[in-house]
Amino acid sequence: MKSKKDGFKVYRLGIIDYQDALNLQLSLLEKRMKEEIEDVLLLLQHPPTFTMGRSGKTEHLLSNIEELKKRGIHFEEISRGGDITYHGPGQLVGYPIIDLNKFKRDIHQYLRNIEEMLILTLNDFNIKAQRREGLTGVWVNDEKVASIGVGIKRWISYHGFALNVNTDLSYFDMIIPCGIPGAKMTSMKKILAEKGNLEMTEVESSIINAFSKVFDRVLLTEITSDDLSLST
Repeated sequence: MKSKKDGFKVYRLGIIDYQDALNLQLSLLEKRMKEEIEDVLLLLQHPPTFTMGRSGKTEHLLSNIEELKKRGIHFEEISRGGDITYHGPGQLVGYPIIDLNKFKRDIHQYLRNIEEMLILTLNDFNIKAQRREGLTGVWVNDEKVASIGVGIKRWISYHGFALNVNTDLSYFDMIIPCGIPGAKMTSMKKILAEKGNLEMTEVESSIINAFSKVFDRVLLTEITSDDLSLST
């Protein structure tokens, strides 16, 4: 007899400030550790924000903090792995809060699974993406389209991935993306040579399907920012 699949909830939150999203993550993380909720996938966008992970180096920020403030760009040092990256409108950010005790206690495999989920999503849009040996993330030819940086607490995941959909790529000129000298970033919009923006909800739906397939979870419900106060 086939065992019942674990379920997960999806939050589609639109654009949300980085700190508000982090607070929500940490709240859900605590509840997941206590087994008060199921696994969760947060899907959202941020206002212009640079985040630096635990292995980040300040010299990889090519602008000073005062200049960022003048341009309305938030800067945050955070607890995920990885170096420095950019978040902003048109970029789909995903924060999976998954109990890896029930899946597999292997951080490297978890990273590869996230990469696989992103590769499957890009394939839905006829974009052939791949990994690069020794590096975390997803590339199309020689340009990086998605970055990954995770945190793990008691084998519950948080933080996650950033997929450039309609992202303004000029912001990446202000950093050394992911601490990789010479790294060039791209977006789905650029790859497909689209004149208009791609529909973000379609990309979200593809991510949800790929997440369900890769992590062998069944979607229970979708939550939006309108009913967020009722669900947390």
